Amino acid sequence: MRVGIVGAGIAGLACARRLTVLGHDAVLFDKGFRPGGRLSTLRLDGRSWDFGAQYLVPGTGAFSAQVAAWMQSGLVAQWPDGPDGALVGVPDMANLVEAQCAGLDVRFKAQIQHIERTPSGWSVSGAGLPREEVAALVIAVPPEQAIPLVSLHDFAMATAMIGTQSQPCWTVMAGFAEPLPALPAYMRDLGPIAWAARNNSKPGRPAGESWVLQAGPDWSQANLELDRETVAARLIEIFSAQSGCALPPPVFLKAHRWRFAETSGPLDRILWNAGLGLGVCGDWCSVARIEGAWLSGTKLAEAVHAAPAPSGTAAVSGAMA
Repeated sequence: MRVGIVGAGIAGLACARRLTVLGHDAVLFDKGFRPGGRLSTLRLDGRSWDFGAQYLVPGTGAFSAQVAAWMQSGLVAQWPDGPDGALVGVPDMANLVEAQCAGLDVRFKAQIQHIERTPSGWSVSGAGLPREEVAALVIAVPPEQAIPLVSLHDFAMATAMIGTQSQPCWTVMAGFAEPLPALPAYMRDLGPIAWAARNNSKPGRPAGESWVLQAGPDWSQANLELDRETVAARLIEIFSAQSGCALPPPVFLKAHRWRFAETSGPLDRILWNAGLGLGVCGDWCSVARIEGAWLSGTKLAEAVHAAPAPSGTAAVSGAMA
């Protein structure tokens, strides 16, 4: 069966890889220009910044086995200076996503804006994209982006997503000409700043002093529509004040706005309509971290493969291993 997947983050890629193992063909569509999604990395002039997810933990069960395989292949490594048990992608977080794309049919710069039911399955299309036909369709994007696509075809599934809300996160990437030796490798809860980390303390990174600052959801929401330059300047000022470190002028400074950074709402569910061949996955369906995204995509692939009898209504499962 040919399965279309909208979204090539960890959840979509995990779904595609599991479907491939089970004997299906998967084609992924992602609006981004390159692999990464919320595991994105900026690489520039001898520095790098993981400006999305900062690290992962080994987890349990099937995900633990997957992490062990990533470690054996050199895709992830321990971050000795990070939180207990922290693992990171090597040489950066984006590489972990890039590696998952290998051998898969992934279309970047492909924003799917319309999905239509056809006698043989689904037709997907978007601006400047040729129409594609697939037998089943998986939506692997944040709930706010999934609901408009799903609601016209399965209102019950869309309703199940409404209770899940995503929180924004303003992230700042700062580079300095010299190390900041007075500061530890990472810090939490510096007033409005939920997380600050010396990115070059992670294994495999370039040596240039590179810091990632991530504002908490309340500050990010209150300042959501500010321009990037203003946000970057304000968060650097807050970081200096809260850390007690008089910062030198940064040689690089850039802010990135994640509108849908982390989700809150009902967890532990599989959304799959066997009658329509339509499903949804993401970390918001499970645990709001990399493990949750991987589990959600993998479990949905198994539900697609199991092909339960057509029901015509959304099936919401409360059990997720």
